[in-house]
Amino acid sequence: MSKYDVILSPVISEKSTRLSEANQVIFRVAPDASKPEIAKAVEELFKVKVKAVNTLRTRGKLKAFRGRRYRKSDVRKAIVTLAEGYQIDVTTGL
Repeated sequence: MSKYDVILSPVISEKSTRLSEANQVIFRVAPDASKPEIAKAVEELFKVKVKAVNTLRTRGKLKAFRGRRYRKSDVRKAIVTLAEGYQIDVTTGL
């Protein structure tokens, strides 16, 4: 799996902004990516040292819009903790 297939996008939210103060960054990742694959992809793409990777999976919710029901897609996220002295600015891109 390519490093661009593992890391789909950064998550920009209030919680992710607060976590960035503690050297943590949140990414949407491929559903079948393992923690070592995620760590390797982040290190290669952003030229940083990864200390730890925690993952979580959010199941899609059932929603309704104008009377039509639909299901939001499942999402897998990775909370990547960076080593001291490293930082990623997700707003600038690659």
